[in-house]
Amino acid sequence: VLFAMVAGLVATTPAAFADHPEVTIVPAAGSGAPGCEETADECYIPSTATVAVGGTVIMSNTDTAAHTFTSGTPDDGPDGIFDTSLLMAGSSFEWSPTEAGEYPYFCMVHPWMQGTIIAEAEGAEESADEHGDEMMMPSGDATATGMLSDGTMVSIWASTPTAGEAMEISIEFADAEHVNHDISVTQNGNEVLNDEGAHHHEGTGMHTTAPLSSSDPVDITITFQGMVYLILKQDQLVKK
Repeated sequence: VLFAMVAGLVATTPAAFADHPEVTIVPAAGSGAPGCEETADECYIPSTATVAVGGTVIMSNTDTAAHTFTSGTPDDGPDGIFDTSLLMAGSSFEWSPTEAGEYPYFCMVHPWMQGTIIAEAEGAEESADEHGDEMMMPSGDATATGMLSDGTMVSIWASTPTAGEAMEISIEFADAEHVNHDISVTQNGNEVLNDEGAHHHEGTGMHTTAPLSSSDPVDITITFQGMVYLILKQDQLVKK
């Protein structure tokens, strides 16, 4: 049950994401040791994540060490809003904010790891733009498109692979809601994202890889429950 982009993926235009129904946060590679807090990306990527109230924050541990995503600060301790407990490598946790505001969080095992989640009230961006729901969709030409066995169109947008930077990948399932899938991303055989059981409430979701080691193309593999095995090369769809 596989939907795979096996050809090297090279985005010609960086993706633009207008709204934030979903965001994925990953720990920086090697963040189990001090030093990440002094880098541009800091220890959680993105260090400041924005999501709509009622949206989904996916906390995915793509590092080799176990971490926690615990709301609060190292100085004041946990505040009880959310806590992944000890999240082992390859595991993920979802949380949905119910109120607008800023939510600081940290790793209880490695307290130098700190990040912030900003929850925006519904309609906050729409009031500044007359297009309404169009703000929920990625903009620009899709990096690749395909069709599932049930006729659902799938589009993928991706930012340009850049050494030292995380890559943003957005997936849109046309006219679909509450989509579950697994996604993994590799570069030169090294895994930079492994998100199992991802859930997109509105058919559109965004994923963020760990910082890339080079600007080489990446391979994206998406697994859907109950769908046929598909191979997608840019805009060409080939059934396996």
